[in-house]
Amino acid sequence: MATPSLRGRLARLGNPRKPILKPNKPLILADHVGERRREKGEATCITEMSMMMACWKRNEFRDEACKKEIRDFFDCASRAEAARKMRSIQEDLGQLGSLPPRKLNKLL
Repeated sequence: MATPSLRGRLARLGNPRKPILKPNKPLILADHVGERRREKGEATCITEMSMMMACWKRNEFRDEACKKEIRDFFDCASRAEAARKMRSIQEDLGQLGSLPPRKLNKLL
């Protein structure tokens, strides 16, 4: 699909080499920031989960035979949850370099 042309939105006044853009909205800053969706993080502990499931399949889904793999998966999941909570706390405090949209709107 071809990209839309700006030719219809450009007004050529006097000099054909210098186009002037006619905006369809006034060029003023808004007093609010749009809400954006939180970024989905990448999946964690995929390797540990696949190892645990492969062990279950080999051992006819008996937990006793796959204790190590199950423990590794739960350890990884708890570490990932702790990291996610820490990141959430840092976002709330504004330590990651940007404020969430709600706080920006409150400041504006």
